[in-house]
Amino acid sequence: MIPLKITKEEVNGFELGAFEGKIILIDELEGLQKMYEDLNSKKSIGFDTETRPAFRRGVSYDVALIQLATDDTAYLIRINKIGFPREVKRILENPDIVKIGAAVRDDLKGLKKLSPTFKPSSFFDLNEELKKVGFLNVGVRNLSAMVLGIRISKSEQVSNWEADQLTDKQELYAATDAWACLAIFQKLLDNGTLEPLFPY
Repeated sequence: MIPLKITKEEVNGFELGAFEGKIILIDELEGLQKMYEDLNSKKSIGFDTETRPAFRRGVSYDVALIQLATDDTAYLIRINKIGFPREVKRILENPDIVKIGAAVRDDLKGLKKLSPTFKPSSFFDLNEELKKVGFLNVGVRNLSAMVLGIRISKSEQVSNWEADQLTDKQELYAATDAWACLAIFQKLLDNGTLEPLFPY
């Protein structure tokens, strides 16, 4: 039975877990077509973005990274280096691919700022939707513990996502966040928890 609420102490009691598949960093245009062909064949993918944190009032940065994950592959697209490519937009605008994230409104707002014509479609926000089926705690860290039985690290969250080179820790953190969203969605879909949201 999946619990609907969890304490910080309970989350900390779980074993650390992370994405175990292949991480593909895309920081030049060459890798985009292969990524597009892979993701375009999927019914659902995990989604997240990362932005360099601002520690001073009045300072803000644009989205630096988009993460798109399948069960076994996570694509990390460095849009601070290559812009917001049309292949990525086409995936995010495709109504036939469900993109699963947490608190996606802010992510999409950041992407629209980069491209005002961007029209996102078929996004499933775990934080918003799971409240409708009774979850009292949401957020990727809480949900990963409750649904997947793992504790995911948030230590890289406020690192510099515009660094010349991302560290292995940053890459694993970014991949894990997107993958976890997909894994949570799939498990809840498989066990019937999401049935009230998809009555058809």
